[in-house]
Amino acid sequence: MKRKVLTGAALLLVLVSFTGIDKKLTERERALHVLNRLAFGPRPGDVDRVVKDGVDVWIAQQLHPEAIPDREVEARLAAYPTLRMSDDQILDTYYKPILEARKAAKGETDPKAMLAEMRKDIPPEKRPLRVVQELMAQRLIRAVDSDRQLNEVMVDFWFNHFNVFSGKQIDRFLLTSYERDVIRPHIWGRFEDLLMATAKSPAMLVYLDNARSVAAPENRPQRAQRFMQMAAPKNANRGGLNENYAREIMELHTLGVDGGYTQHDVTELARVFTGWSLSRPQQGDARFVFRPNLHDAGPKTVLGIHFFAGGGMEEGERMIHVLAHQPATAHHIAYQLCQRLVSDDPPPALVNRVAKRFLDTDGDLRQTVKAVIDSPEFWEPKYYGAKVKSPFEYVASAVRAIGGHLDDPTPLSRSLQQMGEPLYGAQPPTGYSEKASAWINTGALLARLNFALALAANKMPGVHADVVSLIPAEAAADANKSVDALAVALTGGQISPATRQTIKSRITERKAPTEDPWDNTQIPTVAALILGSPEFQRQ
Repeated sequence: MKRKVLTGAALLLVLVSFTGIDKKLTERERALHVLNRLAFGPRPGDVDRVVKDGVDVWIAQQLHPEAIPDREVEARLAAYPTLRMSDDQILDTYYKPILEARKAAKGETDPKAMLAEMRKDIPPEKRPLRVVQELMAQRLIRAVDSDRQLNEVMVDFWFNHFNVFSGKQIDRFLLTSYERDVIRPHIWGRFEDLLMATAKSPAMLVYLDNARSVAAPENRPQRAQRFMQMAAPKNANRGGLNENYAREIMELHTLGVDGGYTQHDVTELARVFTGWSLSRPQQGDARFVFRPNLHDAGPKTVLGIHFFAGGGMEEGERMIHVLAHQPATAHHIAYQLCQRLVSDDPPPALVNRVAKRFLDTDGDLRQTVKAVIDSPEFWEPKYYGAKVKSPFEYVASAVRAIGGHLDDPTPLSRSLQQMGEPLYGAQPPTGYSEKASAWINTGALLARLNFALALAANKMPGVHADVVSLIPAEAAADANKSVDALAVALTGGQISPATRQTIKSRITERKAPTEDPWDNTQIPTVAALILGSPEFQRQ
């Protein structure tokens, strides 16, 4: 018979009104808290294991992911060949066939149709879509199955902080190396090293247009005039000075929007970064290069720091060092980390203490994250279950909660797109929002509930799930016991009496007085309602 479920509007109301708990956290609640904030949610049995081993022990292990074996995940990722390719290999394999198809279509009366026809001749294993698909797959596999959970949370955080959009020009071919060689190796080191790596990344140089930014002709070195056309990309003269990267490195990557810089500083910093470019990506060579012939060799002043005429790449490196060590940068990074791990609106005292740790440790990111976790605020009951999961966090946590086996991550990628957070799909440099307001709307919540219904019913392609096996047989035979047992299995028992009653009322409605209101075929529906509940959608 037809069952009623919570509407999107009802879910919206309870998500907004839910405010966590009032009492001091028990040891089990502490375990749940770290598994929800520092991981993508618990898998079956995780809470008991963390309680047994000790919450502090688990945290200490997660802060050193390099010491956690992850062989099973690494073996699964071996099935995705593009993850091991360099930028040059990916461009040669997946970009060059498209360039050749475009050349062949040039001059045709219908070049788009010609190009589409030629694309059909490119075998699936060499089509550009495969690069991003495999990148998405590895992110989902790691989030769902990796034992290095805090590492994956931080990869998500820092990729979002230094966002690059896969749809920008050739960035879809450069993102694999960007995440693998720029983001992942630096998230537990010094912030300055991470900032420098992103600044010289081909993906970032393309995304924020610095590869196209060149000095005005009168500010180029005199020796450059004769050789400019030979040394520069074809569009160098047409590009001119581009301020996109200079603005975003200050506004988003370091100082923050209120960091004390001016528009003059943006323009001067853009001049500093002229000449930071790429080699020849259309020839399959996408390395960072500094082009002195395109660099602004004139005097400059940025944030009160003066550069004499005749400087080169060292100007940009010096400014990255300066920006990485500014108090405003420390505050901005601390605020964003506290927003991710504690609250959408983190308390100022906490942010100030974390910023101080950042400065005192020369931007040591491991110590900065530890400062957030060690803080009294992180463990305050009012922040327990007080953040709404992003779609990525929700999908990964739901698969983990049911003990699902991820055979093919591609359908999950499509679900994320329906929920409004396609991986590598944030167009603005701000990346995806950390605030609940970005994700709480009727359409998105209905998409989550539809996902939960398909997942719990084992109808989500690419994921194998058996929610009935999560509870004892005696509980499965009774409606009330099933709800309670599934609540414990999926959320740790953290659903409210109101949510429990709402779910029970849905599964005990009768079509006719003589109809049996319960059988264990309804267990997937109960599981889906719990996965769609406000308690599960919060962390």
